[in-house]
Amino acid sequence: MEILKGKNVLIVGATGGIGSRAAKLISGSGATVFLTGRNSAKLNEVAKETGIPADHVFTMDITDEVSVNATIQYISDKEVEIDIVVNAAGIGIIKPMETLSSSDFLQTIQTNLMGSFYLVKAILPGMKARKKGLIINIPGVLGKVPMAGAAAYSASKYGLTGMMQSIREELKRTDIRITNLFLGGVDSSFWDTIDLRVQRDKMILAEEAAKAIWFLCQQPVSGVVSEMVLQPFNHQAV
Repeated sequence: MEILKGKNVLIVGATGGIGSRAAKLISGSGATVFLTGRNSAKLNEVAKETGIPADHVFTMDITDEVSVNATIQYISDKEVEIDIVVNAAGIGIIKPMETLSSSDFLQTIQTNLMGSFYLVKAILPGMKARKKGLIINIPGVLGKVPMAGAAAYSASKYGLTGMMQSIREELKRTDIRITNLFLGGVDSSFWDTIDLRVQRDKMILAEEAAKAIWFLCQQPVSGVVSEMVLQPFNHQAV
């Protein structure tokens, strides 16, 4: 396994239950961690809890290409080479088609797919210059297997999966690795605003999902974990 000590790791969407826990684990393993999120108050709280310095924290809106580019450029201007990017940002709108609005659909695509495009577009030039790096995205199981009421969410996550697989083909002559993490139901704030009857007590703990990310950040340089599937055993879909 590759050690994390001395690595520069960018965690996007660090204020969520999974992202914040991953930040703590990765920072605790000796990596230099940079955090981004849209909620500056929550972001600073996560930084304080994990001991990450204030100048490694950036308020960034992943749906805004200017915001993404400015953040990555600022980090680059500090002569920091990002070794690993963890994209834990995203939203979930689960509604049947009769109540799913056009704005719901567009918001989901803009956050989960376009935002990921902006991020990868901004981070790739630096990695290509060094011909190495690791990009971890979290399409979730609904990026593999559809679910009723998840038309917008699955569209965004299937799109993310396909996009990253295509980019992987472009990078075959480099040591830039791409990993897709397909998480099943995780007991996190994701479900707080979703009107579904779910058994959260039988879901994956956010801490365990974060450990999966932590593990993937240490995959051996001689190979790549192209994808990992982690889901509750009693809700297994793949």
